[in-house]
Amino acid sequence: MSSSSAAPGRDEKTEAGTAKPPMREALIAAAFQLFLERGYEQTTVDDIVALAGVGRRSFFRYFPSKEDVVFPDHERCLADMTAFLAASDEEHEPVRRVCDAARLVLGMYAENPTFSVQRYRLTKKVPGLRAYELSVVWRYERALAEYLRGRFAGRRDGTLQADVIAAAVVAAHNNALRSWLRSAGKSDASAGVDHALGYVQSTFGVTPAAHPVPDGPADDVVVVVSRRGAPLWRVVQEIETTLGRD
Repeated sequence: MSSSSAAPGRDEKTEAGTAKPPMREALIAAAFQLFLERGYEQTTVDDIVALAGVGRRSFFRYFPSKEDVVFPDHERCLADMTAFLAASDEEHEPVRRVCDAARLVLGMYAENPTFSVQRYRLTKKVPGLRAYELSVVWRYERALAEYLRGRFAGRRDGTLQADVIAAAVVAAHNNALRSWLRSAGKSDASAGVDHALGYVQSTFGVTPAAHPVPDGPADDVVVVVSRRGAPLWRVVQEIETTLGRD
């Protein structure tokens, strides 16, 4: 969902003279109030629009389903991530680039810690929301993998590398993110995610970027036979002799 659809473009005034929240935000607030009071399954779209003081058509103008009101900003964040990766060039180290892209997701959660923590707790209780969340996570992972596949095109196992690294980035990011959410948003989210993504960069960032696997047929395999119990220096000498080194 693009940011351009986030608000209807007009703020009504209350009798006290203060501005009402944009309709989209009012629907989200009403939905979560009811989810917390009644439970997710017991709350209907009709309940949400009644509390928000709008009609059903207004709800579906912003949210295709009740599940979407729980995850209102993921479409925008996914679009931002895709644009960020599309703006990359050859100077960007690819593993670091996808780690930086993952930080955009953290930024979305950190914008409103209270809402993020409430959503986390709600999602844990409702299997349908958990499944929906997993589908959203898969879309992030696919965006990262598609970028890496483009950067690793032509390499042996380039697609495999891309898919493994994308999965590792998502797993590391989500591990740190859930730790922050379990702390009710009180721990340092940025530090946790930086630490987790740093592990991914140290594991995958150097070899794929600086030392790509060469294309074409593999190098010859050299087998050296040495007597059992031979000293290590003798084994090394035999290897060097076989390879033709001085």
